Amino acid sequence: MEQVMILLGWIGIFSPLAMSAVGSMIGCTRAGQTACGAMLDTESGYGKYIGVSVLPSSMMIFGIVIMITLNRTVTQECATALFSIGFLSGLALLCGGIFQGNCCASAINASKSKPEIFGMSIAPAAIVEGFGVFVFVFALILAGSIPGGK
Repeated sequence: MEQVMILLGWIGIFSPLAMSAVGSMIGCTRAGQTACGAMLDTESGYGKYIGVSVLPSSMMIFGIVIMITLNRTVTQECATALFSIGFLSGLALLCGGIFQGNCCASAINASKSKPEIFGMSIAPAAIVEGFGVFVFVFALILAGSIPGGK
């Protein structure tokens, strides 16, 4: 049983990075594909499409920092906390990356036909980013209370 707990602890340490990377890749791919299509339909504004399409990559940055914060010697005492915080924050960041990519794709589609709404059209992506920041901050706070330190 102890080996299973240790394994779960290590999964928890790596989960924020791995899962946020998957979410960011999916989100950036979706937004990037939409940006490519928008560039075929418009004569200018390509930079803003590319800029918006990379917004979901921030979820991976959050995942990297959470992983570094959780990284410690895994003991039976801290394994459950590491798994819980790491896996659940990773899952939230994975979903955040995907949904932020969808918001970015919608913003790109909307603003290619009506460029004056570009700023307002990225507001949903910014709201999703805010939820990612909440996950990030609370995972860091909880990581500070894990028994056993580094």
